[in-house]
Amino acid sequence: MSTVGLHAAAAGPEGGPVVLLGGSLGTTRAMWAPQLPALARRHRVLAFDHRGHGASPVPPGPYSIADLAGDVLALMDARGIERAHYAGLSIGGMVGLWLAANAQERVGRLVLLCTSAHLESGDAYRERARAVRAAGTVEPVADAVVARWTTPAWARANADAASALRAMLVATPAEGYAACCEAIAAMDLRDQLAGIRAPTLVIAGAEDPAIPPAHGMALAAAIPGARLEILHPAAHLASIEQPQAVSALLLGHLDPSEAP
Repeated sequence: MSTVGLHAAAAGPEGGPVVLLGGSLGTTRAMWAPQLPALARRHRVLAFDHRGHGASPVPPGPYSIADLAGDVLALMDARGIERAHYAGLSIGGMVGLWLAANAQERVGRLVLLCTSAHLESGDAYRERARAVRAAGTVEPVADAVVARWTTPAWARANADAASALRAMLVATPAEGYAACCEAIAAMDLRDQLAGIRAPTLVIAGAEDPAIPPAHGMALAAAIPGARLEILHPAAHLASIEQPQAVSALLLGHLDPSEAP
């Protein structure tokens, strides 16, 4: 499949080290808002919408993780970016794994949040794709998905923010969401992990029901020199539930001199 032109927004000094931010399935670049102020003090931060999400194009499926990664490389080429740090959560982290394994010269330092190289629940993602396509909207799966994004305690204490997250999810184009579900279902990058050379930080949410911490442990064990941090309390969108901790970890890994 050919690449698409991703929608992206830049923040921070133009001459700063570039950091690419790839979000979770069913989110837009807005999910990184809690991290932008800290990262953009010194870094040139480029947060983007995956294909089929937000303001990016929605080509018909099927998609693969390689397709989504190809879009990121095309974005880098279009912006004249030879090499960048990369941080991705969930499907964004899967894209980061592919990039670090298959385009090593383009990735500086790597942060993988709440993600995996392979999910045994592929059939569940295929069923989710069928339900969304049949309805023409993400609405039928929205409550179940949002319930996995944060811990119940956070959702109760942050009702307006939780409602905004649900609205972001439901606004995702049905075909884009479904095709990305299928890309996750078909993904198996486990045999590529040992070849990753980018200095890697793996972050997991202790209460993540979508991609439990065992997946982060497996990534850290397989990627040479990788470091693992498990955040508690945090479910799948750890960057939302633990914004200060995630920002500090990102800064400490991407540039230790910038750690708060």
